[in-house]
Amino acid sequence: MLWLIRHALCDLYPSTDELPGIEQASLDEFLRRFRRETNRATWAGVVLGAWAYTAAPILTVGMPAPSFLLSRRLRELHAERMGSAPFYVVRQLTFVLKMVAGLCWGADPEVRARMNLPPLPGDPGTWRTE
Repeated sequence: MLWLIRHALCDLYPSTDELPGIEQASLDEFLRRFRRETNRATWAGVVLGAWAYTAAPILTVGMPAPSFLLSRRLRELHAERMGSAPFYVVRQLTFVLKMVAGLCWGADPEVRARMNLPPLPGDPGTWRTE
């Protein structure tokens, strides 16, 4: 399941000339930790969002294929259209993916350096739920 989520997040936060993409952050480590530490409802939203993102190209770009089989150009168009879909639930599922991706991407030291921000301190591990 993590590979499907990873694929969707990499499409939503690609590299640009100015900024590294989420694939250059510690995404795999982040996803494993996020899965361990988040509540079930949030994780279910991420999983459902990844499934919806993967299955929706037939609706967004007219291609009957999962998103990971699309060309780069069609993946970019698909990602854009998922975030601006006319259906609220589709936009919200995409928002959940973007929110989780943003937690990882925004904490990356290289991204922060490019934005002239200091690196975040390490996680003190002082607040956890059982």
